[in-house]
Amino acid sequence: MRSLVTPLRLSTLLALFLLPIVATASSVALDKGWTYRWGDSPRLDDGTPVWLIESDSEEDWKSIDFPSNPPGREANHHVWFRTTLPAGEWRDPILYIYSIDLIAQAYLDGELIYQHGSFDDRGEGPFIGWLWHAISLPEDFAGRQLTFRVYSNYTDIGLWGEVRLMDRPEFFRMILNRSAPDLAVSAFCLLLSLLAGSFALIHRRRQTFAGIGLFSLASGVMILAETQASQLLLDKPLLWNYLAAAGYYALPVGIGLLLEPWFKSHHSRWIRRLWQFHLGYLVLALALALSGIVNLSSTFPVYDLLLAISLPLLFALIAVHLKQLNGEQRLIIAAYGLFGLLLLLDMAVAHGLLPWQRVPVSLGALGFSLAIVAISLRHYAMTQRELVELNQHLERQVEDRTQDLQHMVEQLRAFSYQDPLTGVKNRRHFDEIFAHEAAIARRGSALALIMLDIDHFKHFNDLHGHEAGDAVLIATASLIDEHFREADVVCRLGGEEFVVVMPGATALQANEAVERLLDSMRRQCFLHGGETLGCVSLSCGIASYPAHADDPIELIRLADQALYRAKHRGRDRSETYEPSA
Repeated sequence: MRSLVTPLRLSTLLALFLLPIVATASSVALDKGWTYRWGDSPRLDDGTPVWLIESDSEEDWKSIDFPSNPPGREANHHVWFRTTLPAGEWRDPILYIYSIDLIAQAYLDGELIYQHGSFDDRGEGPFIGWLWHAISLPEDFAGRQLTFRVYSNYTDIGLWGEVRLMDRPEFFRMILNRSAPDLAVSAFCLLLSLLAGSFALIHRRRQTFAGIGLFSLASGVMILAETQASQLLLDKPLLWNYLAAAGYYALPVGIGLLLEPWFKSHHSRWIRRLWQFHLGYLVLALALALSGIVNLSSTFPVYDLLLAISLPLLFALIAVHLKQLNGEQRLIIAAYGLFGLLLLLDMAVAHGLLPWQRVPVSLGALGFSLAIVAISLRHYAMTQRELVELNQHLERQVEDRTQDLQHMVEQLRAFSYQDPLTGVKNRRHFDEIFAHEAAIARRGSALALIMLDIDHFKHFNDLHGHEAGDAVLIATASLIDEHFREADVVCRLGGEEFVVVMPGATALQANEAVERLLDSMRRQCFLHGGETLGCVSLSCGIASYPAHADDPIELIRLADQALYRAKHRGRDRSETYEPSA
């Protein structure tokens, strides 16, 4: 017995592919001259099938062109096929079979040369996957009888697709040439699924991208699993069949997720039910197959029937509201329609409704993927144009707003240095301007500082209320500002306390200005809400540089001491700092 196909390294396959094929006979299709016989052969004591050696029951063998699905199957799960191999010149001859339903043994003149699957005592066995077969033949095979014993509880029984005599290097070249387009389409679909899946994680249209990603993943996996080169990559046919089934069964789920948001609630619910039903079948079928309750092969006919029903139903639902869809949505539906049509044709071929041919299902997947890419590129181009226009608009807006912002910055700067109640400068401005004027004074200029405080202001607030107190603060700040030079800076330090910075002034000049202010305060009568509040007095302290301090910064402390002395001596007065005091 010879094994199915000895696993070869990829390098070996490439070497075989690149080797020049010397003069050999072309491949020969064995699609004529077969005979078949229903049932399973009895066996001799040594296990030899009787039908391989008997010669008195030739009338039980009937002619058939191709060894697949003979007439009169009824409840039969066993069938035998045989033919006489033709002559030819091959260096390394093999018998290539596209697929077998479901397991088989091959005999050459009664000698077992190949077995696909395992047979029990009843001549039955489990499904081990659909795959191609390359059966090695001896050089003297010409004119010898080739016999197949087949078991299948599937809808099909026998050899399937095509059967050819050919040279091994030619066989590998054929496999690679056939698989190259499918591998490219599969890679393209898988890449698209990766991109769509990434967008599904971050985009607000999550379900749309999830549908595109799942459909692309399903079609990419299905095509990869069904391409003949997959068997060269990994000799695990049943695993590839499971992957093909998962991809095939997931297609309606992906397209349902994509289409559902496009329609109104009623039709949207029907589409949701369709894809949820297919999702349920996917999970149930694979779970039953993996648990050994059913053969994976038996899940395909049921799904094919479901798809043959749900696909037209889906397009009927779409057709009702087709006018409501935009051009991009119609393009996606048309691409899926082409894919669906190819799936139905492939299904018809698989079930013998159409003559065997290789249906290019991958072209449907490619068409759908290209439609998605075309739409994405169009959106990208539109987005780029919109970004350019938006950028130009923003540049114009920036130009228009720059002047407003500059004006606003100036206003904010002024507000940040202004006391919000009285309108004079605040403590922050005093800290900055005094540090600046002190630096100038150190270079040889005079500088005077006046501390002012409203007398008994807390009692005034308690007596007349805070609103009246605020009115007095505002009026006092205005009066102070009127009695000093334009170069002088009046600031409110907080509460009822004010300060005046007089650049270039002496203590005498400061005292003259303060006395004028105190005189005005004594004559000022404050009003609020139509009520007379009476008079308010000020206490003031004066210090100057360089007369009273070696460093201008000391003026704050010295003027505060002078203010304290004015308070202590009866208020409503001004005191100038005296070192001996």
